[in-house]
Amino acid sequence: MSHADLVNHTSHRLWTLPQMPWIMRQTWYDLLFAHWPIPPEVMRPLVPPQMQLDTFEGMAWLGVVPFGMTNVAPRGVPNIPGISTFPELNVRTYVMAPAPPGADLHDPAVTKPGVYFFSLDAANPLAVMGARTGFKLPYFNAKMKFTEQGERIHYTSHRTHSGAPAADFTGSYGPTGAIYTTQRDTLDHWLTERYCLYTTSGKRLYRAEIHHLQWPLQPASAEIAVNTMAAAAGITLPPQPPLLHFAKRLDMVNWPLLAVD
Repeated sequence: MSHADLVNHTSHRLWTLPQMPWIMRQTWYDLLFAHWPIPPEVMRPLVPPQMQLDTFEGMAWLGVVPFGMTNVAPRGVPNIPGISTFPELNVRTYVMAPAPPGADLHDPAVTKPGVYFFSLDAANPLAVMGARTGFKLPYFNAKMKFTEQGERIHYTSHRTHSGAPAADFTGSYGPTGAIYTTQRDTLDHWLTERYCLYTTSGKRLYRAEIHHLQWPLQPASAEIAVNTMAAAAGITLPPQPPLLHFAKRLDMVNWPLLAVD
């Protein structure tokens, strides 16, 4: 399926697509979701006050997400060698837009549950500069190595961005079971089926909508030797092992960043 065809498949979405055309495409591949529960009273002070913290059964969640990016280009522009493919590693939690008085707080079309990024490390200085400018996101330059051996992914990341908190990740991961799609009202669905991102600039809240098919998740295992990504954001991870999911590939498109009224 082409990126342009994605917008014809929307039955799994939590709200309707934006009316304007999408502006950029990406493909995410060999992705690990590593998630830890965090008490909301710990997470809330770290999230901008313009957003509502989203929780599942009383807990906030922190995700560390290493993966590869390819097909990264504006709509209608061919892939650019050396620019359109690179590793990326995200640290994220889950938020919603503030609901108007009297609105249904359980209606995703109102609150549009999405992702808030503490950091996005990437081995592509042009992408880092473009995303920091065009999407107001905390992208950081990093030296990264991303190799595949059979079904196992070996991943290292060392942040090199001037003036940024030190952050490193070293680990290997891969799938351990069959592909499945999540069911609504489950934790797996709540963690992964997110169709927008939020950020701030000054006092303004901004949102960028995204679209993709439902995640083709697989159960996963991981050996993480070094992980200071959360600590760089001021978060201490709990001692328990993370909840792990793997995804081999997912195509997506996104819309421009717009102020939330």
